[in-house]
Amino acid sequence: MTPPRPRRTFGQESIDRWLSQLLTEVGTDRNDDLVRSLLVTALDMDAADIDRLELKIANQSLAEMLNAWKVFNPYDQAPKVCIFGSARTKPDHPDYALTREYGRLMAERGWMAITGAGPGIMQAGLEGAGRENSFGVNIWLPFEQEAADVINGDEKLATFRYFFTRKLTFMKETDAFALLPGGFGTLDETFELLTLVQTGKSYPVPIVLMDHPESTYWDAWESFVQSQLRDGGMISEFDTGLYLHTHDPLEAADYVCSFYSSYHSLRFVGHRLILRTVHPLSDEAIDKLNDEFADLLAAGRIERTEATKSEIRDDDNLNLHRLALQFNDRSFARLLALIQRINEFGGEADASSARGLVHDVGPEPDEDSV
Repeated sequence: MTPPRPRRTFGQESIDRWLSQLLTEVGTDRNDDLVRSLLVTALDMDAADIDRLELKIANQSLAEMLNAWKVFNPYDQAPKVCIFGSARTKPDHPDYALTREYGRLMAERGWMAITGAGPGIMQAGLEGAGRENSFGVNIWLPFEQEAADVINGDEKLATFRYFFTRKLTFMKETDAFALLPGGFGTLDETFELLTLVQTGKSYPVPIVLMDHPESTYWDAWESFVQSQLRDGGMISEFDTGLYLHTHDPLEAADYVCSFYSSYHSLRFVGHRLILRTVHPLSDEAIDKLNDEFADLLAAGRIERTEATKSEIRDDDNLNLHRLALQFNDRSFARLLALIQRINEFGGEADASSARGLVHDVGPEPDEDSV
């Protein structure tokens, strides 16, 4: 059973005519089909006679997403790293100093930082990156709603009522993740992030677990993941390769930057997965990829390709090099390993920031793949 798809017509001639007139009055652009679907969905909600509370949830959610997108859109070309961790970590704690140094290193390489805008690890990351390189994604709570001083009042601060719209913003806007020790919220974010990447509901992304050298936090977590999840057959043997654990902020920065040293982005078009790279790969490198990652292929080989018609239509990074494969749609941890191997073959030794990253993991079955 497939999920519902938005409708583009309401089915009542007078209303559909009014929608067309409304869009003409507002001004047409290439997204009118999607705006029309949003309006039809709103009318469908009214026609379904759903509860007022449910309408309030939908209305507030759209308002929060709109506000977040307005905050982030002016900076869409800048790479961004999200930093998660405890709000209770004190400034004299070694993890605080580690996070601040990591934020500084990433800003030095041209990255911007995103945190939950609160105290503790979140504040440390913002302090390291600096206000000019920082975003705050704040959650309104009855007992804790003010953002940290370093980001409070800044135009790059978005506040949310709902956790799910806040999480959507974290995932949509972020090109890399750094996770520091924290409580239930941090672990929730850790497992949700890994689940999204593991199942392909999010794009491949570098994930770093960091703590100070004397800490046992991530060691204990990894022990549980390996003994209970991996050895218990609940995750793949490759899934523990979805993240890097380190005590060194420099190693963490190098790991994140190297992920985009040649690889840039991906897009599903028809039955093919298109991998875009900054640098071309040699024939020998492509042959090795086919030998090492044959298990990823539903059919055929990994091959060079030109921009697809869909990418040309969308003016989607047409200057980049491309590889195409028929992905088996399940081995996402191995796909991340493939990306890392591509970087080993074609990446730059001292990579810093990657501009204009685009992440599109949703298949487009209605589009041609040529």
